[in-house]
Amino acid sequence: MSQDLETKLSAARTKLILDKPFLGALVMRLPMVEGDPAWCATTATDARKFYYNAEYIRDLSLDQTQFVLAHEALHCALSHFARRQHRVKFRWDIACDYAVNPLLLKDGLTPPLGALHLEEYEDMTAEEIYPFIKENDDSELLDQHLYDSDAKGENESPSQGGQGKGKPQNDPEGGQGDKPTEQGNSEEPSQGAGQPPPLAADERERLEVQWRQRLAGAAQSALQAGKLSAAMARMVDHLLQPQLPWRALLARYMTSTARDDYNYSRPSRREGEAIFPSLRSAEVDVVVVLDTSGSVNRPELDEFLSEVNAIKGQVRARVTLHACDAALDADGPWQYQPWEECRLPEELHGGGGTDFNPPFEWMEREGRRPDLLVYFTDAIGEFPEQPPAYPVLWLVKGKAKVPWGERIQLN
Repeated sequence: MSQDLETKLSAARTKLILDKPFLGALVMRLPMVEGDPAWCATTATDARKFYYNAEYIRDLSLDQTQFVLAHEALHCALSHFARRQHRVKFRWDIACDYAVNPLLLKDGLTPPLGALHLEEYEDMTAEEIYPFIKENDDSELLDQHLYDSDAKGENESPSQGGQGKGKPQNDPEGGQGDKPTEQGNSEEPSQGAGQPPPLAADERERLEVQWRQRLAGAAQSALQAGKLSAAMARMVDHLLQPQLPWRALLARYMTSTARDDYNYSRPSRREGEAIFPSLRSAEVDVVVVLDTSGSVNRPELDEFLSEVNAIKGQVRARVTLHACDAALDADGPWQYQPWEECRLPEELHGGGGTDFNPPFEWMEREGRRPDLLVYFTDAIGEFPEQPPAYPVLWLVKGKAKVPWGERIQLN
């Protein structure tokens, strides 16, 4: 590393520690390594180190250098290397960049050219953004995410990050993956480290725990210094809370409405002196409303109802099913007893605007006060001004908020 480049990177890290101690503490966890330009076009991380292209860093301002350092550190702190699961790699990588960059922009950092950012993705996680990334998306990443790869290579992005400056990983002219260029076999000697291999499964698990601990420690230090922004605080709070999939949360809410209890009343004398508890049960009244405005597709509705069916038998729930866009479906409602399977009608009328008032108005006209109302929707529409006197659970597809009730994110 040349002296001027070392000074620039050290100055950027020092400035982050002083001005943004949360980000600075995370950046300090990534050793800085110059990468061979044959594969490292801009910056990269494998959750172990920060790799950079020397010429690229030289062209950045000091403020932009802070941004790229913090960008890689946040990918690691948010455990993006461990959360992809079944998702397509290049779409996941794009979603991760869209999740990270708004946090840095809100924290006042200056992005370099090519940083992905869309306002509609602000305050969304990579899992929430991923469904909106199209399969043929041609966005180019600011950096390279080296922690995993697709064995067949079929899910790789058309451009391997770095704004298209680098050569493909398997390009015979651009180096061979994780093998550094050997000086004896090349006209030009290697100018930096070779591309690292993807993480092994056990190392991925170990690093996930480490980065979670680092995230918590950095947040605590920044809070004590009074220098943790509201956006970062919300992000940290969300990540450190135990996370449950929407199916588990739906089951928890429906189960909590079950009216099962034990009766310890004294039995008659003919039954003896011992008091044994007896279980008293009553049916749970659940109303389910499906948003048919066009934002939620038929397979998603089928999947949601299959979860309701899996739970309702356990809690002896009687389900009233409504479909609604701007008005209630004229063929509804549909009633299902605890032993009956909830099924979608062959034809659902809808596709218009969204108004959440009709189901609650119907409930008031009918004098109904259910134990729980579950609304499956994108939460974009007109809400009643006042919440009803019964619990409402919104299962939301997308990033929209709800004014009242409990909200579960559908990922």
